[in-house]
Amino acid sequence: MFYVYILHCKKTNKLYAGFSNNLKKRINQHLKKEVYTTKRLGDCKLIFYEAFENKKDAQRREKYFKTNKGKRALKLMLKEFLRPHRLVA
Repeated sequence: MFYVYILHCKKTNKLYAGFSNNLKKRINQHLKKEVYTTKRLGDCKLIFYEAFENKKDAQRREKYFKTNKGKRALKLMLKEFLRPHRLVA
């Protein structure tokens, strides 16, 4: 399986989209500050993930979530969770 996941980073109040074939391992790497991209963003929390059987489908979805249109879609999908956080685009 291949996973697309979304982290919410408290310090910057931003969303981070990622991709992995081992979700538990990758999230632990983020939590242990072993990932360059997120270690400077402060504490991050897994708030959403999707599973795919095809690697290219998962990569396409991750890329979509990194676009403005994808970020807007995430904000609509996670509206109740994100409401108090006032996310920055």
